[in-house]
This record gives sequence, structure tokens and C-alpha cells, in this order.
Amino acid sequence: MRKYIFITLTALTLASCLDENPRDRLAEDEVFTTATDLYLNTVANLYNYIGGHEDGQGLQGTTRGIYDLNTFTTDEAILPTRGGDWYDGGLWLELYKHTFHAGTAPIDNSWNYLYKVIVLCNQSLDYLQKYSHLIPADQQAPLQAEVRGIRALCYFYLLDLFGRVPWISSSGISMNETDQLARNRFFWKLYDEVNEILPDLPSVRSNTQGNYYGRITAPVMWFILAKMTLNAEIWTDDIWTDGKRLKGNDIFFTIADEQMTAWEACIYYCDLLTNFGYKLEPIYSSNFNTKNEFSSENIFTIPMDKTLYTNQFKYLFRSRHNNHGAALSMASENGTCATVSAVRTYGYGTDDVDNRYYMNFFSDSVYVDRNLVLLDNGEPLVYMPLAVEPDLTGSPYEKTAGARMFKYEIDRTAYNDGLLQSNDIVLFRYADVLLMVSEAKVRAGLNGDKELNMVRKRVGMDSRPATLDNILDERLMELQWEGWRRQDLIRFDRFHLAYDMREQVPNENDRHTIVFPIPGGAIDLNTRLTQNPGY
Repeated sequence: MRKYIFITLTALTLASCLDENPRDRLAEDEVFTTATDLYLNTVANLYNYIGGHEDGQGLQGTTRGIYDLNTFTTDEAILPTRGGDWYDGGLWLELYKHTFHAGTAPIDNSWNYLYKVIVLCNQSLDYLQKYSHLIPADQQAPLQAEVRGIRALCYFYLLDLFGRVPWISSSGISMNETDQLARNRFFWKLYDEVNEILPDLPSVRSNTQGNYYGRITAPVMWFILAKMTLNAEIWTDDIWTDGKRLKGNDIFFTIADEQMTAWEACIYYCDLLTNFGYKLEPIYSSNFNTKNEFSSENIFTIPMDKTLYTNQFKYLFRSRHNNHGAALSMASENGTCATVSAVRTYGYGTDDVDNRYYMNFFSDSVYVDRNLVLLDNGEPLVYMPLAVEPDLTGSPYEKTAGARMFKYEIDRTAYNDGLLQSNDIVLFRYADVLLMVSEAKVRAGLNGDKELNMVRKRVGMDSRPATLDNILDERLMELQWEGWRRQDLIRFDRFHLAYDMREQVPNENDRHTIVFPIPGGAIDLNTRLTQNPGY
């Protein structure tokens, strides 16, 4: 029996098939004939899945997937019901109120997306091994490490979102036959995996144009390790509903033959990024402009180019009012906005508003090309940051409540109503590294003022003492719209509490909502999986 492969005209997508006489497919041995063919169809093709254009696909840029789980379950942002708009069967209220369940669409989408990429990575590793004779000996380990790095990235998100998940390291193992690992065991397995591949990854920037643009490199993995060690208290806890967990000072890592606590390890990995040359951009907004591939601060991004890639960025489109979009010659959906508690953290409504407020939000009156944007009735469009409620139906501010997403420079040359823009989507950034160092120092009983205030000074804000409360507030203001808030609230033991206008759901004091339920469809297919506590 001859094996066949789906292949696009650009040789960037493949899947195996056992059909004896497939149409529009090439035999496997006709696809893998050169080193270039092998690279394109085993490594390069995987990067098609880091971003995306369909719901639930990609790490960021799309909707109803990972980003929405990490953002709309928090005090950062909300998708309120606006009369006949945005109820969507109660989906967005489920996320905000923490009444999500095993059938909630973004939960199912995220699980399926991440495991799809993992399966593709395992297939790629098999092909790299089978056709290794096509690759120079010194390139084999780096290519395998890169694929394993993409797989590790997916496992990083699964560990955070679902806690207890299967580890699949071979394409010969079916998803329906895999066991669910305890969270602690999965954490250490992932930590070891990342450290095992690091020596074979290039120590080069991933965010700048060139041979490694948008690819997994050593600095990307250093950032992952910094996040893992910072969250070690949470992610090594097998029973997160019992109110007990190890302290970071009692969790140890062996690095360069030295034993370090979780906080020391986090600082170590952050220092690797500092010593490599990452630094704050002098201007905050330059990290998000249409030429942000030149940023000295961005570490890992999803490359965007309206003529080269199909990756989409839907968040500006989803947020702004329809008339705001029309003034930009783009469509809009009039949905997402900041919560009241978020804008109050910036000091909105006081005499001391953080300078990042108007960098991250469209607020109050709206101007495009210096012209005031008007509503259909001729009145000015005024976004009302303090008028937000989970259900705005019947409110006089039904269509205008809430500060709307800004942050990314509007690409006026973008295609498809702004979804196909030139700004790369920022996943990992050096300002986050500095805030991780500040937090790790404070948790270790040290002074984290320096790193916290480097971030604040860059945007012209006065210094603050590095307390945990101040660090959490700073992380909101600095990293707004970047998809970290859920993880932060969990680490600061706030996620399960009432905040903004959200009340605790029954029994949420046990913290069961800090991980999402395993999708019901996954349990139906694999009887070895058991549901997470509380669902």
C-alpha cells in the first residue's frame, strides 16, 4: 500500500492518507525528495497554526478560543450583551460569570486546536526521522528541536488551561488511548522537555524579519521557562481545590548544577533574556505599530502581512462601534470593552490617569483624521467607560458603553475590514519579563522596585513600591489586551473571588474554576479521561 499526502500548491500543508487511489494528492515519496521539501512540509507548515483566521484556531488573533478564555473570564475586559447583539446563547456571560461548563464552545475549541497541532508535530517528527537522509547531519537535531518546541508551546497552554491533560509524544498513539497526567507530573515533564531541546535551538531573535522570523528559538523557550517557574506554585499542585499548595521557596529546580527556588529560577531565565539584549522600546506604542517587527522588546510574535499570510487580527474589529469603523472605511462589530474595574485601575475619572490609558483604549469622544465621529442621529459618538454592565439591554448606553480596544496602530491599508493588518501580533514581550522579575523578587522577600519602575518610567509614570498589589495593577495596565490576565489573577489568588460586577458562583471558594473543565466530547471519545473537580 502506497501512502499519499495532501499537498497545497505552496507545499505548506499536509496530512497522511491511506486511500489507494486518492485524487489531488501526491505520494509521500514524491513529496519528500529534497531537504527543502522536507523542511517545508514538516517544520514550516506548522507555523500556519500559531496564528489563524477561523474561530478557535491560533494562539491569538481569532475569536472563541484561547485568547477569549484568558481575557473574558477576568476583570480586564467583557463582551456585554447589547440589546439584540452579543448574547450568543449566553456564551460571553458564561465566561464573565464563571458559569462555563464542559460544553462551552471556546473550551472545546481550544482543546481541539492545541491537540490538533500536537498531533501534526508528532507526524512531522516521524517524517523528519524517516527521511533524515535528506538533511545534513548538523541540521537534523535543530529541526527536530524546533518541532518539539512548537509542541511544547501547545503543552504550555494546555497545562495552564486544563491542568490534568494527556501527553502525546508519538503519532502511533491515538488520542483515544492516552492517559491523563496529574498536573505536577505534567509540569515536570514539560520542564524537562524544554530543557532537553534548548541546546539544539538557535540563540537568535524570533521577532525580526529574517530566517528565524516568527519561529521557535532559544529566547522563546527561555520566556516559557520563566513563566513556568513563576507559576510553579499553581502548576505543580495536583489538588487545587483543597486550599493547600507548595510555596515557591519550597519548589526547587536544578539549573547549571545549582539548586534554585522557583523565584530564583524565574529570575535566572529572565536574566537570560536581559543579557541577550532585549530591552524596553523608548515608546510603548511602537511595539504595536505597523512596523513592529523592528521592536527591541518583542520576543515572540505572530507575523502578519496582508499579502503573504492568512493570519487575522479580529480584536479591533470586534470592539469598535460601527460608526467608528465606518469612519475608518472598515466594518466593525461593536462588542468588546474594558470593565469598569479595569478603567478605574488606570485612574480613569480622577486627576491621575495612567498615561497608557489612551494608548490602550478609545475612550470618550472619538476622532478619526481629526474629525469627530458621529452617530446615525448626528450626535457625537462618545464611549462611556463607566456605564458598562454585563447586560446593557435597555440602557441608554447600550451601544456606546465601555472603553474600546486600541493598543495596536490602525493599519489604514489593511484588507478585509482591518482583519488582515501589517502589525505583528505580540505574544511575548520584554516588559513582561521585567514585571516577572519584580514579582519573583517580592515573593522571595527581596526588593522588586527597580524592574517595576523601569516599566513605569518608560511611559512617564511616577515610581511606586513593588508590592504584590501594585505589581498586579501594573500587569493589567502594561499588558492590557495581551492575553495574560487570567493567569495573573490565578497566581495572585484572585480569579475565584468576586470582582468588578462578577459574583462568585456556588462553591467557587474551592478554586475549581482556576482550570477549565475537560470538554465533554473529549471524555466521550476517551474513557480514560476524568473530569476536573467541581464540574
